[in-house]
Amino acid sequence: MGQDFTSSLRPALTMTFLFALLLGILYPLAMTGVGQTIFPAQANGSLVRGTGGRIVGSALIGQSFAAPGYFHGRPSAAGAGYDGLASSGSNLGPASQALADRVRADLGSAGAPVPADLVTASGSGLDPHLSPEAALAQAGRVAAARGLPEGQLRELVARRTERPLFGLLGEPRVNVLALNQALDDLHP
Repeated sequence: MGQDFTSSLRPALTMTFLFALLLGILYPLAMTGVGQTIFPAQANGSLVRGTGGRIVGSALIGQSFAAPGYFHGRPSAAGAGYDGLASSGSNLGPASQALADRVRADLGSAGAPVPADLVTASGSGLDPHLSPEAALAQAGRVAAARGLPEGQLRELVARRTERPLFGLLGEPRVNVLALNQALDDLHP
């Protein structure tokens, strides 16, 4: 019996070591190399650079804009707001009083009827996009704060609207960081 165990143990340990080397080291290194070679911007976090080459954010993670002269993104349920380490939804259901109170407070500050994505968080809490309707709903406030014609901002939102992939996959959307950067380029 002892002979059978040791003769079975050696191939098992050898295969474990080989698969650990292949799948734990070589495959991840190969995929990292392919990613860095073919898709370097995406592999490094889709970082967005502002004036002077300074990193101002990521095209994939939302951030908080609170000043009246900027377009605001969706509310975030991720920690203290757009915290990538606390990414998750709020887990508040449609019958939740806490959710109803938060949405009611957001609606109270918004005034007129607003698109749902201005008062509801995304599933991850980190969504960098708004619907074009949500961006257009803010154009009047931003125009007043910046002293710009509202029509000019509506045109800017239309230019910054990303269309569905192949015209089929996804919804039209506006990246809030890119929109605010274009706004700063237009009128600092």
